[in-house]
Amino acid sequence: MQIPYEFLGKIFVLMLFLALLGTGLALLIGAYSFKKHRIIFPDFVLFTLYLFYSPAKWICRVFRIRGTLVDDILIDVRNAVMYDDFLNIKGRRMLLLPQCLRHPSCKARCDPVYGYECKRCGLCDIAKLCDAADRCNFKVFVVPGGSFVKKIFKEYRPEACLGVACYNELSENMQAVSFVPVQGVLLLKDGCFNTEANVEEIIQKMEMCNV
Repeated sequence: MQIPYEFLGKIFVLMLFLALLGTGLALLIGAYSFKKHRIIFPDFVLFTLYLFYSPAKWICRVFRIRGTLVDDILIDVRNAVMYDDFLNIKGRRMLLLPQCLRHPSCKARCDPVYGYECKRCGLCDIAKLCDAADRCNFKVFVVPGGSFVKKIFKEYRPEACLGVACYNELSENMQAVSFVPVQGVLLLKDGCFNTEANVEEIIQKMEMCNV
């Protein structure tokens, strides 16, 4: 049987065109929602941009749009979609913080399952966030990487999650744990060392759960 390579090639090109068209449309809708703070077709935007994440990034590069726009849209739309459910959870809630927020002189021990155990020495903002989390009934985990998130979810079994991270890590992990109500807060200054977080925004999101 002769394989119809020409026909298969045309099908592939057509599918590629439709994928790029759908991705471009999702980007436009997502960008409008992000700018106007009015979420339109959230399920379509989330599904399409997660499915075609790399092509969406490529489109941004081609048209010289800042590369973080895709992650901005994913985080903003996910936050909007899950906000009400997040506020209504009264059971186990947790705050996930990246280890890069730790002070360079941090002496905290790293548990193989739960991550770094903050001693609340006051050298960085993590101690302040831990104090606020106690008041708001959130359990704090300071994680070295994404693999710890899976282990923590398996052991602690939270019913809601508030995460803090850089662009790509936050959008990726919010998708991974979207089976529970989730909220995300971007780092003000990212990188792998000496990063900064919007402490006030994080505390505000926790406090809203107790209103």
